[in-house]
Amino acid sequence: MKRILFVCKKNSRRSQMAEGFAKQMAGDRAIVASAGLAGSEIDPLTVEVMAEVGVDIADQRSQPLSDFSPEQFNVVISLCGCGVNLPPEWLETEQFEDWNLEDPEGGDLDTFRTIRDQVYQRVAQLLAVD
Repeated sequence: MKRILFVCKKNSRRSQMAEGFAKQMAGDRAIVASAGLAGSEIDPLTVEVMAEVGVDIADQRSQPLSDFSPEQFNVVISLCGCGVNLPPEWLETEQFEDWNLEDPEGGDLDTFRTIRDQVYQRVAQLLAVD
């Protein structure tokens, strides 16, 4: 079973989208969480654009990476290019990827939608490889 952690700088936009999509797509086939290098708050526009596609992330919470340990996961995905800032043990999981997607922070709804759709495609590809 995949145990997936999506990591971003603040855990407020991209990683929250990825967590929401992965939970919906994988169901009970995977354990999914997300974290930030530092905890923050979920951007309300993230919640809004995810709701547009039928994914409710309103109850998700931003969590710092320090709340987790690498042993809990066999897949770690960085969404923001922050892999270079992760402690080495996080890079040594069974599967590590750095998707390096643009941060929609400060953008309009269309910017958030574009990133949401990119995250969706990446998560779908990740979960299709079993």
